[in-house]
Amino acid sequence: MKSAVETLDPTRVRLTVEVPFAELKPSLDTAYKKIAEQVTVPGFRKGKVPPRVIDQRIGRGAVLEEAINTALPDLYTQAITENKIEVVGRPEVEVTEFADGEQLKFTAEVDVRPEFDLPEYKGVSVEVEDVELADSNIDEQVEALRKRFGTLSGVERAVESGDFVTVDLVAVIDGEELEDGTASGVSYEVGSNSMVDGLDEAIIGKSAGEVAQFVSKLVGGSRAGEEADITVTVGAVKARELPELDDEFAQLASEFDTLEELRADIRGRLERAKRFEQGAQARDKVLESVLEKVELPLPVKAVEAEIEWRNEQLDQQISQAGMTREGFLRLQGQDADTFAADVEKQVRDGMKAQFVLDRLADQEQLSVNQAELTQHLIRRASGSGLSADQFAKQVVDSGQVPALVGEVRRGKALQLILENAEIKDASGNPVDLSLLDEAPELGDGPDAYGRELGDEHYGHDHA
Repeated sequence: MKSAVETLDPTRVRLTVEVPFAELKPSLDTAYKKIAEQVTVPGFRKGKVPPRVIDQRIGRGAVLEEAINTALPDLYTQAITENKIEVVGRPEVEVTEFADGEQLKFTAEVDVRPEFDLPEYKGVSVEVEDVELADSNIDEQVEALRKRFGTLSGVERAVESGDFVTVDLVAVIDGEELEDGTASGVSYEVGSNSMVDGLDEAIIGKSAGEVAQFVSKLVGGSRAGEEADITVTVGAVKARELPELDDEFAQLASEFDTLEELRADIRGRLERAKRFEQGAQARDKVLESVLEKVELPLPVKAVEAEIEWRNEQLDQQISQAGMTREGFLRLQGQDADTFAADVEKQVRDGMKAQFVLDRLADQEQLSVNQAELTQHLIRRASGSGLSADQFAKQVVDSGQVPALVGEVRRGKALQLILENAEIKDASGNPVDLSLLDEAPELGDGPDAYGRELGDEHYGHDHA
């Protein structure tokens, strides 16, 4: 086999590969065997049909096509290995020359990783916000806990804020009652503003059995984001009785004996959460500072493929929610062009981060041991809804182990950058990033760096 590489632009190459017909014999043998197992020919057992009979009954052309389909992936992989090409994404393969007994010639255009100088990553200095925690923050948490342990009792009076009511809703647009805008027997906490705007104002002061009408923008369904005439009927009205805030409540709602101990625990948890948020802000700022130091071209086809994939995922989620893309955009307060620009920026920023962190991992010869890979797999499994064993099997079966290894290496490269950075809060205090070690690293999923930029998505078109 002979191969040559032509650079089309800084992030795309064309491979030209020539394969003597004799080198295709293993693929031809495999093709004959596969077809023999699929066809039924009188006088021959399945799988034992001779090649000459297959040529007569099925045709030599079908065998040659099957042989090419079998051979191309391996031939392509061999060519990129021999030419030391770091491919990104799916190649566009075209068979340009082939006849029975003659050489096979094909081309493969594919994106490649760009060449660039790695920026200086040591000594990056960033400032983040102070961790601020007020007594009111603790009060909010205590009150939320108190509400969880409240009891509901039916009342014979008009609706007040804080009550729980049962409501029937009917939404109408242009005289048409919306099938997905109708709901019966919905339980709603008055004042929570967790349904459509205007509902609270419409039902406060109403009693069971009374009807109110108002106009509001729909937040879900096929007409999400559009204004509708809504009719609401009030059903049962219940008031929530809250327990007294005392030591007895602390014992009921927690493992603590006193309210003071409960508040102290809540304070500690809130502070921990805010310090994690501070650490995440620091991490993002440090990485952004490093990325600002480097300019590199991004592979056009890979960017387009990632944008397409993200849009497909979003459309699936929108469809499952019973919405349309138009309704979703109206709900987000964005037009299609602005949303598309945001998605493209996320993809480009994530891809740039992946290239830089991969290059740093190569430069510093960062490796991944089995313990690190296992720990990372367990973290990923916890967010997938699968057990660690189920997730591991899924990863192995889909050939995604190298992708997980890449994620860990990038996490280690980012950790190296953070270790060499100077990070302080607005008051000049050093920021502790240790809490970040207890959560998945940045880059654990498509939202951070995009999908793994490998050549696992092989595809080709015959000429």
